[in-house]
Amino acid sequence: MIKKLLHTRYRVRDLEKTVSFYKDVLGLKELRRHTSGRGSQLVFLKAPEGDEEIEICKFDESGPVAVGPDLTHLAFEVDDLEKFAREAAAKGYPLSDGPHSTGSSKIAFIDAPEGYEVELIERGAKS
Repeated sequence: MIKKLLHTRYRVRDLEKTVSFYKDVLGLKELRRHTSGRGSQLVFLKAPEGDEEIEICKFDESGPVAVGPDLTHLAFEVDDLEKFAREAAAKGYPLSDGPHSTGSSKIAFIDAPEGYEVELIERGAKS
């Protein structure tokens, strides 16, 4: 029986650029990194208040990485969406969509390196 979600993996071509985005732009914490038995370079990260981990994987032997549009995304809660957007844009990552009000929340999207999309949610935001 399944107990809980442990991590989600995203395979990338440029490991360091992607890890830098998750750490420096999103503020995730790097937990560990290692090379798997088959040769994958792995970096595990997590949000400061989260339990689930994100695994960033570089494994060139699997062939090219092809990220399909609208296939998947990660969603993170932020305290202040406008402030986050300003800081991310200053680091070269402007919002790709939004912000949009959705009742008592605001949402926006930002593109991570290599085409992965990240959703940002500010809960309890005033419209």
